[in-house]
Amino acid sequence: MKLLLLSNSTLPGQPYLDYPKNEIKKFLGEKSIKAIFIPYAAVTFPFDEYCAKVEERFSEIGHHVVGIHTFDNPVKAIENAKAIVVGGGNTWQLVRMLHEQKLMNPVREKVINGTPYIGWSAGSNVACPTLRTTNDMPIIDPLGFDCTGLIPFQINPHYLDANPDGHAGETREQRIEEFLEINPNTYVAGLREGTMFKLENKTLSLIGNRPCRIFKKGNKPVELSEEEDFSFLMK
Repeated sequence: MKLLLLSNSTLPGQPYLDYPKNEIKKFLGEKSIKAIFIPYAAVTFPFDEYCAKVEERFSEIGHHVVGIHTFDNPVKAIENAKAIVVGGGNTWQLVRMLHEQKLMNPVREKVINGTPYIGWSAGSNVACPTLRTTNDMPIIDPLGFDCTGLIPFQINPHYLDANPDGHAGETREQRIEEFLEINPNTYVAGLREGTMFKLENKTLSLIGNRPCRIFKKGNKPVELSEEEDFSFLMK
């Protein structure tokens, strides 16, 4: 499999998808590819607008996207895809529509058989076994929590180490500890903004200048940098 799983799309003060664009280009290669883009996580703006936003950045690096919502048969679109790109937004809405369109298994089968997959935020969540480590509000019934399970561990995108000053609610770490109490055999990766996982040639690596925080029930959380091998998470 070839996966590129980003914590987020945009860094403060930068254009949309600017920070990861060179990694996306390297991941997809020099030959121009038209990827199927899944914009289902968009809630407050149209899918066409989302596609145009992503296409603007992808065209900069010699690649292109076409929205899956423009196809009469979305399953067939996935079966014929040269690459699959899943954007961020609301994970619950994204999972709902993937289930409604019966796309979870086709995406999984296509990617397992070698088609490159790129996701950010919610798009990274749906590469996990379930959506249960998303940060998003459950605005809609997702018709099941199961996702593609392309990776056997959970990602928490946009991972934050502490709450903002004056906020007295649970920290992100405390929320992850709650998940682990119920799911003691699952690793959770706190993926900080500006970083991403790349899976290629059976090797899982971190890209970015901030470490990833790894959680497992019964173990003290550990910080691993991009010099480390993360492949143990795939076992």
